Amino acid sequence: MTTVHPPCPIVRTSEDGLALSRIVAGMWRMAEWRMTPQQRLAFIEQCLELGVSSFDHADIYGGYGVEELFGEALALQPSLRERMQIVSKCGIKLKSAARPAHTIQHYDTTAQHIRASVDNSLKALRTTHLDLLLIHRPDPLMDFDEIAETFEALRAAGKVRHFGVSNFTRHQFECLHRRIPLATNQVEFSPLQLAPMFDETFDGLQDKGVAPMIWSPLAGGRLFGDDAAGTPLRAKIREVAAETGRPFASVVFAWIMQLPSAPIPLTGSGRIEAIAEAVEATRFTLSRQQWFEILRAARGHEVA
Repeated sequence: MTTVHPPCPIVRTSEDGLALSRIVAGMWRMAEWRMTPQQRLAFIEQCLELGVSSFDHADIYGGYGVEELFGEALALQPSLRERMQIVSKCGIKLKSAARPAHTIQHYDTTAQHIRASVDNSLKALRTTHLDLLLIHRPDPLMDFDEIAETFEALRAAGKVRHFGVSNFTRHQFECLHRRIPLATNQVEFSPLQLAPMFDETFDGLQDKGVAPMIWSPLAGGRLFGDDAAGTPLRAKIREVAAETGRPFASVVFAWIMQLPSAPIPLTGSGRIEAIAEAVEATRFTLSRQQWFEILRAARGHEVA
């Protein structure tokens, strides 16, 4: 008899009402997947069948090309837009053939640049609105009041429904959050990148009732490497995987999602099997002992 698993659940990231799938499909590398438009569409449909309805973009991904690739696929089946949430980011200017006016790589969080980036993203994605817009990285010249006013104007225009940030410190997040409610802070976190657990990022978000989004939860693939320093950690994850009867990657995703700030991890793969392993992590919970065994292996010393 075939076992039917429940799809990936939907969660609210904050009190502002934004709902995302518990696992988000990251589109950063889509240009590297070398898929035809029909293959991209099939991948999107397979994600939706798994319950992964949220797709993470940024204007700069793929040298300013990934959003267009996604939009090209979505145009083959426009009705899918109603079943998904599209996330994008802005605030970085790359030197690129696609942007010949950019003479130096830098940050730009001015109202003019944010508005232009949103318009470009909407056109490339072939959609009328973004479900979530993030400031990609902190800008030393960012004006919190200007950003908040720009966000409000974009919402009033119907172009963006929710707002957040990415890679912000706790203080930076709270400065902007006081001016306009933010839905998330997307940060790097994995067993090989533990900083948000100890620098108040996760504590601050939990205090505000805001769920972080997590990029590079598998450490950009380094968790599957063979470097000697990571051997004890990989061995422990494999041990827990054997105890739970779950895939290695599923254990890592489950370990991340067990934090009380309710992190929402992104995938980074074009293989639907990898997406399914991430979704599998929503179906079980590690014991407290297993969770701390992985943390101990990640840090290389006792935690108590």
